[in-house]
Amino acid sequence: MKIKATKIDGCYVLQPDIFEDERGCFFESFNLKEFQKIIEFNPVQDNESHSKKGVVRGLHFQKPPHDQAKLVRVVKGSVWDVCVDLREGSPTFGKYTYFLLSDKNKVQFFIPSGCAHGFVSLENDTILQYKCDNYYNKDSEGCILWDDEQLNIPWEVLTLNLNTDIILSEKDKIGMLFEDYKKELKNLFKYE
Repeated sequence: MKIKATKIDGCYVLQPDIFEDERGCFFESFNLKEFQKIIEFNPVQDNESHSKKGVVRGLHFQKPPHDQAKLVRVVKGSVWDVCVDLREGSPTFGKYTYFLLSDKNKVQFFIPSGCAHGFVSLENDTILQYKCDNYYNKDSEGCILWDDEQLNIPWEVLTLNLNTDIILSEKDKIGMLFEDYKKELKNLFKYE
């Protein structure tokens, strides 16, 4: 497996070694021992979402002590997957990075604790799976508005060829502005 750092510290893109022949392909999607040689991560929960084309989920995070690092992959379909750094003191605080994850490229995305996560589904019946290193806690969930102008994530580019409307949950429609996050949740996540 090849693991590549991104512009956000602690955020990585992973490309598994894929073995293909006339039958199809095989790859190891996760190996804790190999993973921990580079990244400290002890997953305790697996999650899966099924999304229609045009669904935007995020930008979600869990507040401490229930904050989560995530290892994200697509098993069917494709998404643009987005990570936003929420760690006060980080040189990339308030910055984002994104990658195309699909069942074809098999790329995985590691999102460190203290970052918000979101994605847009590019195909119908897209299945996204992710491992988390902490258990979900409803009272600790947070959501930053997906299209916050201050974050300036280029959703118009990411959704350019969808030919469908954006679909949002009620929770994602009313996410907090990044400016409000900075005021209300100051020093929630520390950068180390």
